[in-house]
Amino acid sequence: MLTWAIPFNICCFLDSHSYDSSPPAFECLLAAGAVETFEATAGNAFSGLKEWSAGHEDWLIGHFAYDLARETEPIQGGHSFEDPIGFPDLTFFIPVHLILLQKDSIRIGSLGEDPAVIWAQIAGTVPAEKTGAATPAFTPRFTREEYLSTVTALRRHILRGDCYEINFCQEFFDADADIDPYATWWALSQASPNPFAAFYRLDQRFLLCSSPERFLKRTGKMLYSQPIKGTAARVQQDSAADLRQRQQLYESDKDRAENVMVVDLVRNDLARVCLPGSVQVSELFGIYPFPQVYQMISTVVGEIMPGLDWTEAIRACFPMGSMTGAPKKRVVQLINQYERSRRGIFSGAVGYRDPAGNFDFNVVIRSLLYNRADRYLSYQVGSGITFYSDPEAEYQECLVKAEGIRKALAQ
Repeated sequence: MLTWAIPFNICCFLDSHSYDSSPPAFECLLAAGAVETFEATAGNAFSGLKEWSAGHEDWLIGHFAYDLARETEPIQGGHSFEDPIGFPDLTFFIPVHLILLQKDSIRIGSLGEDPAVIWAQIAGTVPAEKTGAATPAFTPRFTREEYLSTVTALRRHILRGDCYEINFCQEFFDADADIDPYATWWALSQASPNPFAAFYRLDQRFLLCSSPERFLKRTGKMLYSQPIKGTAARVQQDSAADLRQRQQLYESDKDRAENVMVVDLVRNDLARVCLPGSVQVSELFGIYPFPQVYQMISTVVGEIMPGLDWTEAIRACFPMGSMTGAPKKRVVQLINQYERSRRGIFSGAVGYRDPAGNFDFNVVIRSLLYNRADRYLSYQVGSGITFYSDPEAEYQECLVKAEGIRKALAQ
């Protein structure tokens, strides 16, 4: 399916990698080509999307970049870093072709093409092979020592009461990279298959995403958010040691404190758009296995207020608490102060809204970002900093989270 979509300069491929999700979703979704596209810059982006989408009872595919925080959590000033990747703050498109793959069926919808012809084309497509490009040479924005001293500075902010927890991210980049985005995404999906993976292309800008995290989903009257806070490395060659890692994560006071702070933030966000008394934590401190890590995941649910537009639900919860911290407005300021890169689409969200008004969006983490025109390749990783954080442990957590990316690129 993805190889068939290569000729399209705008496409989105969402892959659950056969994870059982609750509520259930499809195995894969492919949207290719654009009948109409809406783009906006932070300021009035959400209101513009609300107005545009109201006239379209279609599938809408697209993204919310982290930099929309300038609209939802406005702060004075702002860093002057450019975003070399260049995704707009917000983009949605109505696809020419939409394909939904389930475990036992495939549904093809197309504007202007016979679905049977598309099926025959896909069935006859040979998957693209990986080309022999040079392995990227990444440079960190922070040296190890600079990272450790910054975490120490953030802990001082927490001690002063400026915030309770902050998600601090660092970038690794190659300013002259030559990769095949399709083959690289395939390698990433093999090295690190995750339930909210995405291949997303807007012209010469590519997102290669292997995210394990859901931001926000609507099914009928219900909203679901599943924040991740708490990470432990897997031990692939020793099952007993691997299980000990799982148990230690579950019992970790530091990770539980970090997780429950984000859960409280998500509960408060959902309470702004859900019926009073309907917001509940259906699972707290769930431990889930992924290829390189165990993750602590909680699930918060609520019943959306009648008549509320889908864009208002997203806006009330954006940016997601797992990628900011608490309280949200203050940590957005600190992120702006201490990080050395624009996040852009990283720690934003990619997903869809269907014709019935249901939607599902991931959290853009564990991802490679590529501007093919400028040959700029980047990935960012972060961790939640609390007063009890050990700077060296946080640095090592970042490296663990990047393991799937490094494995895919054979580093």
